[in-house]
Amino acid sequence: MSQPAKAGPTLSHTGHRVIDMRCRPAYLHDFFGATPGSVENETARWLNSRVGTRGDQEHYAASRTPEGFLQQVRAAGLAHAVVVGRHTPAQHLPNDRIHEIVHGHEELIGIGSVDPVLQGETQALEEVERAVRILGLAGIDIEPGFGEPARFADDQAYFPIYERCSELGVPVFLMTGPTTPDPRFNDPGPVAAVARAFPQLRIVCYHGFWPNVQQALGLAFRYPNVFLVPDMYLFVAGSTAYVEAANGFLGDQLLFGSSYPFRPIDQSIEDFLAIGFREDRLERLLYTNASQLLKAG
Repeated sequence: MSQPAKAGPTLSHTGHRVIDMRCRPAYLHDFFGATPGSVENETARWLNSRVGTRGDQEHYAASRTPEGFLQQVRAAGLAHAVVVGRHTPAQHLPNDRIHEIVHGHEELIGIGSVDPVLQGETQALEEVERAVRILGLAGIDIEPGFGEPARFADDQAYFPIYERCSELGVPVFLMTGPTTPDPRFNDPGPVAAVARAFPQLRIVCYHGFWPNVQQALGLAFRYPNVFLVPDMYLFVAGSTAYVEAANGFLGDQLLFGSSYPFRPIDQSIEDFLAIGFREDRLERLLYTNASQLLKAG
């Protein structure tokens, strides 16, 4: 597993250690703005405008090359940036590609992905083993609500993946949030069955199930193995309950993510510091919770 970066700063310009739990380079896919002037690039610009990016809506142009992405990570002073894979019918970011991006760069941590419906259970389980044991990726992303057909997180198709990740001691990452094609599947409730069935499995919910914030907080209140990363949705309307919860019971279960390239890294850190978290919680929220989750230094 990756250790702290030996080159470049390990503190952001704000003086805090930071692990960015969701940080992808633009060059990874057209969806992230890889191609100037494309329809996908306009969508990336639009999403930046929706989640409060100040200034240049195409700031991510700097990460259209591998060198540019590393420069962005290092300029922000991140201890680690987590690059997330994806495997859905609409978009596949292969595990080998994620490994290629993070390999040899200790400030980068990779998360793999599988889809047991598309791949079949046997192949998906083999890929989980390969991604973790051979490629050294730090967890597995699955996206039930983006499947064809869409499914809930407690669908039995995913239980073998949960079991294997629990055995391997790596977290599962769930993609949630309002971009789910059918918003009915952005429902925190079914995750409760997974958290009960696999109490040792750490379940990380990207986008924090926004806008179903209260339901997500209720889930995390009940199950300490559920973690929330509201990332870019922390900075939109209706998200202040995440802050209130993190100042109380959720202090060990909320983590920072910029969701770059859909929000600038530096701006996201600054906005995170200004949103109302208790000073004595910041180290945990920005760094320690993620460090323990990912077993990273």
